[in-house]
Amino acid sequence: MRSGRRDGATHLPVAAVLFLIAAVAFTTPAVSGASNRLIAERLTGDAYVLGRSLSNMSVYAAQLAGLAAGGAAVGFLGPRRALLVSAGVYLAAAAAVRLQLPDLPPAQQTAGHEERQTNGSLLRLSWSGNTKLLAEPRVRSLLFAQWLPPALVAGAESLVVPFTSGHGMPAGSAGLLLACLPLGMFVGDLATGRFLRPAARERLVVPLIVVLGLPLVGFALEPSRVVGAALLLVSGTGFAYALGLQRPFLEAVPEARRGQAFALLTAGLMSVQGVGPVLFGAVAEFTGSGDAMALAGLATVCMAAWLVIK
Repeated sequence: MRSGRRDGATHLPVAAVLFLIAAVAFTTPAVSGASNRLIAERLTGDAYVLGRSLSNMSVYAAQLAGLAAGGAAVGFLGPRRALLVSAGVYLAAAAAVRLQLPDLPPAQQTAGHEERQTNGSLLRLSWSGNTKLLAEPRVRSLLFAQWLPPALVAGAESLVVPFTSGHGMPAGSAGLLLACLPLGMFVGDLATGRFLRPAARERLVVPLIVVLGLPLVGFALEPSRVVGAALLLVSGTGFAYALGLQRPFLEAVPEARRGQAFALLTAGLMSVQGVGPVLFGAVAEFTGSGDAMALAGLATVCMAAWLVIK
């Protein structure tokens, strides 16, 4: 009984867990905005796009390593201790960034720039800057093009676990399928950045979005574990479409607003990737997980058609 009480006392309520996850995610847009602004300032021309590609590949590789290390940690330590280890790694990474990397100077602004003339809180300045960025048609279109396809695919990805369990697949199948998506992303970015010239990358934006969404339609046929893994692997390569939007996005954003623009890009991407699972999770209640994943893929293909029209 005593052991049971002690274990129960250490379990956080669901609301507290969600708050902690939100707190961790809260800092991500600022970190991403600063790092992407630094890449834009240090690299020019096609080197900038390749730098973003290398940055993306490091993230995808970290996701794969995290899935493997997290699974091993849970297996050896249990979920609670594995989470504590994860928190310790976060703190160590934060200390390394603070102590080992130089401070990033603020973006240069012109003498009469409106941010210098605005008196108010950081929140109000951020809101005002984001509003102005979204008011620019070119910037807004490029933001939505980078937000919506990943949101739709995230909706499909969130249904992998119920899909594998609902179709009686062996234990560990969900982890295998989930790992295939970042693996495909890594391969797609590597091939697109290494073998395609800048003009070819920009021409292939729409076809790669089709590659991103079309394999997901195959989940309507209730594929086996191997076929499902192959579909997600191919789908992941389509994420390389974003490389063709990097240079146009950089050129569309005023230099003084680049840090904020990249922070907005990241914040919006994280937000819509949260909406996707909610939306398609609700759809799955009526259609089943495989059909909902297929609808997410079909919606992604429709996004490609929208870009053609735009």
